[in-house]
Amino acid sequence: MRSIWSGAIGFGLVNIPMKLYSATESAKLDLDMLDKKDHAKIKYNRMNADSGKEVAWGDIVKGYKYEDDYVILTDEDFEKASPEKSKTIAIEEFTEAAMIDPAFYDTPYYIEPAKGGERAYALLREALKDTGKVAVGRFVMRSRENLCIVRPQDNMLVLMKLRFAEEIRDTKELNLPSSKVDIKPAELKMAEALIDQLTPKKFDIAKYKDTYDQALLKLIEAKAKGKKIAAPKPKAAKTKTVDLMEQLKASLAHKKAS
Repeated sequence: MRSIWSGAIGFGLVNIPMKLYSATESAKLDLDMLDKKDHAKIKYNRMNADSGKEVAWGDIVKGYKYEDDYVILTDEDFEKASPEKSKTIAIEEFTEAAMIDPAFYDTPYYIEPAKGGERAYALLREALKDTGKVAVGRFVMRSRENLCIVRPQDNMLVLMKLRFAEEIRDTKELNLPSSKVDIKPAELKMAEALIDQLTPKKFDIAKYKDTYDQALLKLIEAKAKGKKIAAPKPKAAKTKTVDLMEQLKASLAHKKAS
């Protein structure tokens, strides 16, 4: 596993040297974009908008249009904008994880202590476990400032990149039922019974597999051999009635029968 970022966690006056690793990887099938006529691969070239010529990666720079011209920015410029965060995950405060809406969660990363940081790493990990808190901080990666939390997980620390509040869209334009909507007590009780019926003693997320790609690969192999696969029929339980109470009763009965 290759680290994607290295620096330190700033915990008060304690500096914890560490490395960051991506906690996720794509399991999707690698599909190519092809020309429908001859199945030739589609290329995406970096073209100069004025000359029409392709531009090498080494000749591409980042710029911000200021008035009528561009101000070109280098990697050093990005670091100068926030030098204290360019190589440090600066912890600013602590809170309970439940205080952060899951809508703010973005990308998880594993944190590994670098040489000399093992004891301080373990100290922060155990302190977070004992207090039930997560650390909230900011750092710069790939020339962008990121908001994050650091939380304990088993014997390691995990960094969860967060979205900033301005990235979360307002819900005012949504047409949502009010809390005063007429819900009958019997319907609520039946819905809660269905929830209880579908609640396992112990939740195991590992049992959920991405079966779509498996089915897609099966279809690809069949097409390669000139075979055809019929589309499967939906298995969702259906009731002829539109009465909510009857649908809930049918749902409970369907689960018991399956």
